[in-house]
Amino acid sequence: MERLHKFLAEAGLGSRRKCESLIEAGRVSIDGKRVTKLGQMVDPDRDRIFCDGESIKKQKKIYFLLNKPRGYVCTNVSHSKDPRAIDLLNHIEQRVYTVGRLDKDSEGLIIITNDGELANLLSHPRYGIEKTYLAVVKGRVSDPAIRVLRRGVWISEGKASPARVKIISRRYKHSAIEIVLREGKNREIRRILAKIEHPVISLKRVMIGPLKMHYSLKVGKYRPLSKEEVESLYALAVSC
Repeated sequence: MERLHKFLAEAGLGSRRKCESLIEAGRVSIDGKRVTKLGQMVDPDRDRIFCDGESIKKQKKIYFLLNKPRGYVCTNVSHSKDPRAIDLLNHIEQRVYTVGRLDKDSEGLIIITNDGELANLLSHPRYGIEKTYLAVVKGRVSDPAIRVLRRGVWISEGKASPARVKIISRRYKHSAIEIVLREGKNREIRRILAKIEHPVISLKRVMIGPLKMHYSLKVGKYRPLSKEEVESLYALAVSC
């Protein structure tokens, strides 16, 4: 026996938090009875479990690293008006989803999987998994502006404090900054850079924990994660 939301996550419906939302929205049924309360226990070998009328079974866990292009969104909503990142993996039969988000106007690394436990570990702020971004911004960023970023910038949700900020290059018309986040708020980097009057020209995620951008992974392409890489992600989350 196991908890329903854990089973749904392992079946590839999303992170555990996402699966809890599916249950509370009344989209899940067991043996023909709708379930809306959390904590329900299920026996996957005996119970008939459905979500939105579709039978749900456990899947083999798969893991990919995608170099997301600009213009693609990180959603599983089938009627999205924008192209979806998961559609770039068009030969994958299993139900997969993106781990966390990378906004439509940004590019770079994102993990795609059907492993709800790993998705929860990598996405939950409690675990503080570092994600590294390269931002090209308008104007020449001064040292005082960098110090402001390091101290933290107030946005609507509270104080946004990057783990690390480093200047990569400075020109008269634009600068390149490396920013490391442990807890990402919605469009956080764009918002804090706008606050210091250096709006983003381009934004790319170049690292997720130990996973680094490599020149061989072209924009729009993906590769499977090795067993060692998956294990390193689990180990990193546990150690945080």
